[in-house]
Amino acid sequence: MMCCLNQLLCKLNIYIFKETKYQCGEIEWYHICVAVTAAITPGVQIVFFGGSTRSMYFLTNPNVSEKANEHSHTLPRGPASHGVLGFHSNTLPSNHPSEDRRSSATCLLGRGGVLFGVFDGHAGPSCAQAISQRLFYYFTVAMLPLRTLQELDRAVEEDRAVPPLLEWHKHPQDHSSPDGGAISFHSLRNYWQERLDEDDEEDNEVTSSLMDAFRRLDYDVSVEAQVHLSLSSPRSVCFSLSSPLRVALSGSTACVVHVSNGVLHVANLGDSRAVLGVQEEDGRWLALSLTNDHNAQNPEELQRILGEHPASERKTVVRHDRLLGLLLPFRAFGDVRFKWSPEMLSRLYDTRPDVLSAISESVRTLPPHYLTPPYLSAQPEVTRHLMKPADKFLVLATDGLWELMHRQTVVQLIGDHVAGLQQQRPIVPSADTTLGSLQRLLLERRGRVQSVLEDQNAATHLLRHTLGDDGYGSVDQNRLARMLSLPADLARRYRDDITITVVHLNDL
Repeated sequence: MMCCLNQLLCKLNIYIFKETKYQCGEIEWYHICVAVTAAITPGVQIVFFGGSTRSMYFLTNPNVSEKANEHSHTLPRGPASHGVLGFHSNTLPSNHPSEDRRSSATCLLGRGGVLFGVFDGHAGPSCAQAISQRLFYYFTVAMLPLRTLQELDRAVEEDRAVPPLLEWHKHPQDHSSPDGGAISFHSLRNYWQERLDEDDEEDNEVTSSLMDAFRRLDYDVSVEAQVHLSLSSPRSVCFSLSSPLRVALSGSTACVVHVSNGVLHVANLGDSRAVLGVQEEDGRWLALSLTNDHNAQNPEELQRILGEHPASERKTVVRHDRLLGLLLPFRAFGDVRFKWSPEMLSRLYDTRPDVLSAISESVRTLPPHYLTPPYLSAQPEVTRHLMKPADKFLVLATDGLWELMHRQTVVQLIGDHVAGLQQQRPIVPSADTTLGSLQRLLLERRGRVQSVLEDQNAATHLLRHTLGDDGYGSVDQNRLARMLSLPADLARRYRDDITITVVHLNDL
C-alpha cells in the first residue's frame, strides 16, 4: 500500500521525510510528514493539517472505519417480537477509547419484551460500560413476579443453574468487562431479595419498574465504591476499567426503550434522545420526540435543579450552562463527586492520592460551591407511547448525533432509506418552477437513490450522511473521508462519539 502511495507522491513532486504506521484492528493509518501540499487525484484519501511543514494522514480503507462496528439483527415474526421487526446499530468513536456504549436484549422471563439502550459516558468509559451491562438485569428483576424471584433465589442457594433472564444481541466487538461480575451479581441479588422481603404481590408497572431500576443501580454503584474504598489500601486498589471506584467517579447518561406488545416505554437520563419516525398519510415523514434533554437548554429542567437548592446558591448551581460550572447533563449515573457529602469527598481527595492519579484529571478536586449535595440525579423521565400503524421506526442515539443533525433530517434520511425510494412520484413542475430549482430537485433525487444503494444498515447510512452529506441528499466521499481520517487528538474537536440504534417497528 505504501509503495503505491510513494509512487503517486513522487509523480506529484511531494517529498516524504517522516512516516509512521498505526494499526487498530482492521484500520491501518499512515502519518506522513511532507514538505509541500499538492492536489491529489480523486479517490486517494489524504488529509493535510497546518503549519509550514504539513502532516498528512492516509486511511487505507475509509469504509472499515464507518462499518467496523455496524450490527443488525432480525427478530422472528409473531408475538415474541412484541412489535419489533429488528434493528440496525452502529457506533463511531471520537474519544480513544470510546466513551459510548449500546445494548440490546430480549427479556426471557415474565412479561417479556425487547430492550434497547444507548449510553454516553464522560470522565472515562467505565460508568457507561457498567451501566450498559447491568441496567437491563435490574429492570428485569424489577418486573418479575415474586414467585419467579423466589425460584431464582432457591437456585442460587442450592447452587443450581440459574435460568437466563436475557438474550443479548451483541456485536462481536462490543466491549465487555470480565472482572467485577461477582460484585455486580451480589448487588443484583440483594435487590431481588429486598423485593422478596417486601412481600408485595402487586404487579409492577413498566414505568415504575424502569424508575426503580435506574435509581437502585445508581445507588449500588455508589455503595460498591464506598465499600471498595473502605476495604482497600493504597497499595491494593485495583484500577481496571471495571473497578467500582472508576465506575463511580466517572459518569454516564442513558436512554433506554422497552417494547412489549406494541407499547413503547422510554426512560431517559441526560441528553441522549429517542425520536420516533412517523409516516403520515401523504407519505411525508414526521419526527416525534419521546425524550427531553436534561440540561440547561430545557427551562423546566433548569427550574427543577434550581428549586432543589437554597436561593443563596441560585448563581452557582448552574454556571455557564453546566452543573456547578462543570457538567453538562443534569441527570446521570455515577458522578459521585456531585452526589457524595463534602466530608466523604474531602476524605477521598486528602487520603487517597493513589486513586486520584489513576482517574481523569477533571474529577480530582472538589467541585466549586459544593454546599448542598446531591446536585445530580439518576431519576429517569419515562414516556409511554402506544404504537400506531404509522410508527415505522425509532432512532436512539447519543448526543454526538443530535449535535450535528436535526431530528427531522434524521427521520427523513432513515425514512427514505426504509422506503428504498423504489417508487418515486413524478416531478410535476409548477408554473413558477425555475430551471435552477428543477435541477436541484433532480440532483437531490439522484443523490438519495445512490445513497440508499450504498448502505444496507440504516445506522451506517445515517452516520455517513452526518459526516459527509453534500446538501443534495447524497454523500460527498471526499468530505466523508476527511472526517473519518482525523486522528484521535483532532477528531474530538469536530465531533463527539456517535452511537445510533434504529429500531424497525411492525406495521400494526
